[in-house]
Amino acid sequence: MADQLYLSLFFPNFRFDSLPATMVSVLRQFARISGIPRVSASAAYPVSFNEAPIYQRQFVLDQRAAESEDTSASIIENAVAEATELLHEDTAYEFEMKWNLWLPQPQGEIEGAELDILWKPIPTTVKFLGFGPDFDDSTFEQNGHIRVDFGLDTPWIIEDPEDEENDLPILSFEDEEAKAEAAKHIKQNIEMLLAFTLSVEKHCNISSRLLWTESGEPLAEKLIARLQRLT
Repeated sequence: MADQLYLSLFFPNFRFDSLPATMVSVLRQFARISGIPRVSASAAYPVSFNEAPIYQRQFVLDQRAAESEDTSASIIENAVAEATELLHEDTAYEFEMKWNLWLPQPQGEIEGAELDILWKPIPTTVKFLGFGPDFDDSTFEQNGHIRVDFGLDTPWIIEDPEDEENDLPILSFEDEEAKAEAAKHIKQNIEMLLAFTLSVEKHCNISSRLLWTESGEPLAEKLIARLQRLT
C-alpha cells in the first residue's frame, strides 16, 4: 500500500528569523539534484493547516515562462523572500518544486489485462514546509524546523500488481527484461532521493534528519524488499 514519505530536518540553535535563509539553502540543494532551479508555488498558512492561506502564489514554469518578461519571481531566493516578507511565529511557509521521477506508463487501454510498460520521467511535486515555533502547537518539535513532503512513496517502491490497494494500473514484471527495466528505474529514483538527502546533510548545517513514512513503516526495509523481488 502506498505511503506518504517525508524528510524532517532539524538545525542546531535554530532561530526563527533565520528560516528564509535556511529554506533557500535547502531548496538550492534540491535544485542541484533535480536540475529545475525554480519554485512552482508558494503559500503561508496561519495557526494550522485547517486555516485558509494568508498568502498564495503559483508560478508558470513551462514554455510560457521562457517567453515572459518577468520570470524572476520564481527564482528560489526571490520566491522565499516574497512569501516570508512578514515572518509570523504562528505561520508555516510552504514552497513547491518539481523533479522528474521514473514511473511506469502502461501502453494500451484493455481493462483487466496485463499491459506493456513504458517507463518515463514524470514531473513530480515536492513540498518544503518551514514551521514557525507557534504553528499548530509547536509541530516543528516532531516534524522538524523544515519538513520535506515527497508525496506517496510509489516512485521508490512500485507496489506489486497483486496488491489490491495499489492505485497503479496492472503491470507485468513477469519476464526478466521487464524486471530488469523496473529495477533500473526504481534504483534511479532511489539514487535521486539519497543524493538530495546527503546533499542537505553536507551543505545545510543540519543537526539531524529523519526520513520517515506516515504509517511508521521502515522505508529502508521496503526499498530492500522491493528491489529483491525485482532481481
